[in-house]
Amino acid sequence: MPHPNSMLHVGLNGFGGPEAMIVTEGPVPQPKDGEILVRVAAAGINRPDVLQRKGEYPPPPDASPILGLEIAGEVVAVGKDVKGYAPGDMVCALANGGGYAQYCTVPAGQALPFPKGYDAVKAAALPETFFTVWANLFMMAGLKKGESVLIHGGSSGIGTTAIQLASALGARVFATAGSAEKCEACLGLGASRAINYREEDFVAVIAQETGNAGVDVVLDMIGAAYFERNLKSLARDGRLSMIAFLGGAVAEKVNLVPIMTRRLHVTGSAMRPRTAAEKQEIRDALLATAWPLLEAGRVAPVIHAVMPFEKVADAHRMMEEGDHIGKIVLTF
Repeated sequence: MPHPNSMLHVGLNGFGGPEAMIVTEGPVPQPKDGEILVRVAAAGINRPDVLQRKGEYPPPPDASPILGLEIAGEVVAVGKDVKGYAPGDMVCALANGGGYAQYCTVPAGQALPFPKGYDAVKAAALPETFFTVWANLFMMAGLKKGESVLIHGGSSGIGTTAIQLASALGARVFATAGSAEKCEACLGLGASRAINYREEDFVAVIAQETGNAGVDVVLDMIGAAYFERNLKSLARDGRLSMIAFLGGAVAEKVNLVPIMTRRLHVTGSAMRPRTAAEKQEIRDALLATAWPLLEAGRVAPVIHAVMPFEKVADAHRMMEEGDHIGKIVLTF
């Protein structure tokens, strides 16, 4: 399909606060072997974007330096050896970078069709959180039907996705959040108990709710500040899956004995460094399991705000203020 040689995208005028981002013009990227070129209609905002803007999360050497890790739009060109996608297809995709732009290239193995009935805004709210939750909660931590899980940051994009998927697949869900409104949102998404961490001790609540048994899995984005308390909340053979370190990355003077005495497993991962083959494996699992849930209406993205991409600085401020529930999406 015809497309221009130049495009608007969000650039960085040095690292720093939201004001460091500027709308500028640059060349339209060309798809390499195995890639597709997407005319972006909407893009999701994620915390790694904020870290990259600050200079704390550099992109891989072969990735676009432009911010943005998830997009939705129309395929306009395909590279060599691409199968399953053609110009005119509507897709959402996990990008390796470059999402805050009118055009973005992504590996075909990281793209998914819009769920039936979805528009670009709803589809753009899916890839980053669904890839992350599926990889860490189900593939690595192995959460199964009948087990229990504690999800920290339950009102975040990751949290709202994790609560819904875990509940839909038969797990008992507990979630932490920082206000009564956010706790109500967690309950509405399928959590059996929401814990206001500003007013309650989640360790005590989990002990009470599980008869001192603990939960099978903890999905954590806080890190050091919660590490020892997470260990206390896990059942025998429990699994702690760490996906971010909002409360610090260095845990000092932590009692590690529970790891041995209760046979606990501690794991974690970042999505961006994964190989294309690993990301495609996650994509295939999502198509098989999560996409039918989306199309049946049993799971849906929670979208807090939709903003034009010229307002990207305001979108980042909203993300950093932390009062949102669910996803923030840019439109192009």
